[in-house]
Amino acid sequence: MYIAMNRFRVAKGSEAAFEQVWLTRDTHLDKVPGFVEFHLLRGPELEDHTLYASHTVWANHAAFEAWTKSEAFRAAHHKAGDNKPLYLGHPQFEGFEVMQTVGRGAK
Repeated sequence: MYIAMNRFRVAKGSEAAFEQVWLTRDTHLDKVPGFVEFHLLRGPELEDHTLYASHTVWANHAAFEAWTKSEAFRAAHHKAGDNKPLYLGHPQFEGFEVMQTVGRGAK
């Protein structure tokens, strides 16, 4: 598995607008081979921003790479630039190969 995360430093007072953008957009992820699940995470509130992360799980790194080159990716991100006033700086990408998974009932 592969986990792709983007961290967003959302400006104080813009949290509701940021969440609304994410909760109402069409991600197009359900059309992409290798997609497993998506989470929008709200983190700690700091003095000038609230930390958020988008967390996407993929079957493998190749599936994630294919997504980033797909028409579905372009469709999901076509209005991304409209939301820049909501956050401080650029989103920070982090990608991880899953080395171990521990789950309830796993053998």
